[in-house]
Amino acid sequence: MTELQPVQYWYFLLIAVVCYFIGCFNFAVILSRFKKDDIRKEGSGNPGTMNMTRTFGAKWGAITLACDVIKGGLPVVICWAVFKNYVFAGTDILVADFVRYLAGICVIIGHVFPVTMKFHGGKGIASTWGLFLFALPCDTWWYFFIALILLVAAALYVVFFKFGSTGSLLGVSAMSIFQAVVFIMHYTDELTSGWVIGMLLMILGINLLTWLRHHQNLWQLCAGEEHLTIITSHGSEGQKEKEREQAADSRQ
Repeated sequence: MTELQPVQYWYFLLIAVVCYFIGCFNFAVILSRFKKDDIRKEGSGNPGTMNMTRTFGAKWGAITLACDVIKGGLPVVICWAVFKNYVFAGTDILVADFVRYLAGICVIIGHVFPVTMKFHGGKGIASTWGLFLFALPCDTWWYFFIALILLVAAALYVVFFKFGSTGSLLGVSAMSIFQAVVFIMHYTDELTSGWVIGMLLMILGINLLTWLRHHQNLWQLCAGEEHLTIITSHGSEGQKEKEREQAADSRQ
């Protein structure tokens, strides 16, 4: 292992900036333009997977989900691969363990608060799922299947119980707890290190950010007013009605 010297820590700033701007690419907005629409003007107004699913149907929701998962996960894998043979000077702590979550949280911040959309972005669930789905196998390859099982369980919760926000938050929380436990077990002798504490704080920060972005959903859920996520192949009835109106206008 090669020691990363303090003079090289400026790499972290570069990673943070690049990953933030990667997060600013909102695929829900881009994909909705193929439908000659703006997802921010439909449904809940949130430019994310759930609103795409409700508005345009399961196919477009799935495409948005896949794009956001890759957006959240690919930078993580790249950063891990670049730094996997480095440790912080004077420690046995892998730089890759710290930097992959630095990359992930910056992508999520860019997605939630994009400068390209006046800091009004999505809620970051799909990108967060991508972060954990790609990051967990960096520890051990078969952890991918644990992450996938947790993700599928969250998706099934949404399908059967119709509460998209709750299922999303449960999935994110379960994966973050699992990753935190892995780090704690791996760095038992160095838990007081600032780098290990930083890793755990970033995982906690990811959770806090996603839960805070869903505070309105949680209040609506408690009040019995939460929108149900009914997955169809053709989109919501409201979207169908809008398409019928546009078709009628074009005939006039």
